[in-house]
Amino acid sequence: MGALLSIPFLSGSLLSGLATSCLGGLAFFCTSTAASAFFKSCNCQSSIATRVGFALIFCLDAALAWLSLNRYIMDKLQSLTWGWLKMDCETDSKRCYGVLAVHRITFALALFHLILAALLAGVRDTKTPRASIQNGWWGPKLLAWLLLVVLCFFIPNAFFAFWANYPALLLASIFILVGLVLLVDFAHSWSETCLDRWEETDSNFWKLTLIGSTAAGYLAVVVATTLLYIFFTGSGCGLNASLITVNLFFVIGLTALCISPAVQEANPRSGLAQASMVAAYCTYLVASALMNRDDEQCNPITRGRGGGPAKTTTVVLGALFTFLAIAYSTSRAATQSGKLVGKGAGRKTGPIALGDVGSGADAEAQTSATSGITTQQPTRKDSLRIQALMAAVEAGAIPASALDDEDDDDDDDDAAAAAPQDDERNGTAYNYSLFHIVFLLAACYTAMLLTDWRFVRLEDAHIPDDDGGAGAPVVFIGRSATAMWMRIVSSWLCVAIYAWSLVAPVVMPDRFGLD
Repeated sequence: MGALLSIPFLSGSLLSGLATSCLGGLAFFCTSTAASAFFKSCNCQSSIATRVGFALIFCLDAALAWLSLNRYIMDKLQSLTWGWLKMDCETDSKRCYGVLAVHRITFALALFHLILAALLAGVRDTKTPRASIQNGWWGPKLLAWLLLVVLCFFIPNAFFAFWANYPALLLASIFILVGLVLLVDFAHSWSETCLDRWEETDSNFWKLTLIGSTAAGYLAVVVATTLLYIFFTGSGCGLNASLITVNLFFVIGLTALCISPAVQEANPRSGLAQASMVAAYCTYLVASALMNRDDEQCNPITRGRGGGPAKTTTVVLGALFTFLAIAYSTSRAATQSGKLVGKGAGRKTGPIALGDVGSGADAEAQTSATSGITTQQPTRKDSLRIQALMAAVEAGAIPASALDDEDDDDDDDDAAAAAPQDDERNGTAYNYSLFHIVFLLAACYTAMLLTDWRFVRLEDAHIPDDDGGAGAPVVFIGRSATAMWMRIVSSWLCVAIYAWSLVAPVVMPDRFGLD
């Protein structure tokens, strides 16, 4: 979520090769055998495979948006739209297409996930017919996304100028906030998992894992902070020095807070393991901001930027890795998003989890950490349960139709046994609608990342030349002042969220059942 990369314009020959590959792929789907599988209603019943499928669509959309910044692609877009998207730019009208093209392509993906979120609202298990929309019909879904991409190029420019400056910016900021909340929640979960396994198994493995991860986190903070002071705090770089120092003070403050007596009394499981993970991530955000600052005097990486094929290859691979990383983090966040809106007491730590994850039977199968009572549903074919139902029918306590319902349940079990790959028949592993809402937010975040968090104006929505207009221009993603401060503010927000997760049980003991 914080990776910033320099994205060069690729040559026309490379783009032609990519286009040829895409056409070859489309030709494959036109064959009878491929088309049969491509349009099958339920060709994927594993929740993990479904998430991978949507992550791949996300990566494809991000790659198309990234390629749309290329001069060659801009020329093609201008010719293919027959002047419909013509803009009155003060500099170069052909280059105006790039920035707005990014927002058009990512808007198509956001609209795609919004439609799916609406269609899948209320789905609790794969026995619901609408669940096949989530887990199957990949051919129609892919074609629908491509159709939305095409249609978005016929929407007037004024709409996307508004979309890019306000809704997309707001939704991208929400995505960052959601990611930070879930990161802090993961830090608590990781520590608790290690402690629980250590207590259950009395194994030194989990003890060493917990200690090792804690030491690694603080070691990363010390090494990164030292390198930042050495290379980014030269003469005239007071802002860099101030930001590094502020982050160091925050790390020290969080460390002291997590082991303070009041916090330990309210939550004995709070400790250095969570603090080290949060401190390492906040330090990474600060380092990422400074390494992408557009200031040659205070940024040695900017001074050392070279050129040539090696740089192009490195940046292209780095961009693809970034899209994969965002897709993975988005998919993971999407499946955990129920913690932000669910109900329930949550885990023992509780401060960051506003509710428990799960829908349908998944929520009912959770084990209460505070009471030690397992609420997991018993097997349906339990003989004692059937005997009890028969006795109740004979006594007239319940109608005889209850036994028919039991038979229907058995039939469901037989169907589930016939399709063992379906791991959500008795309850979805995550909330489908929230899954797509998070992907919508991620699409907006990707758009802002690729356009460097810049405001879009129709009169100058162009990509700045870093080479004075000579040769193929290079667009460095993340080098604007806005992009730098977005990461700095994200780091501070992460500190605030984690600090609140520690302080909340102290100031609101009733909310967390600590009285």
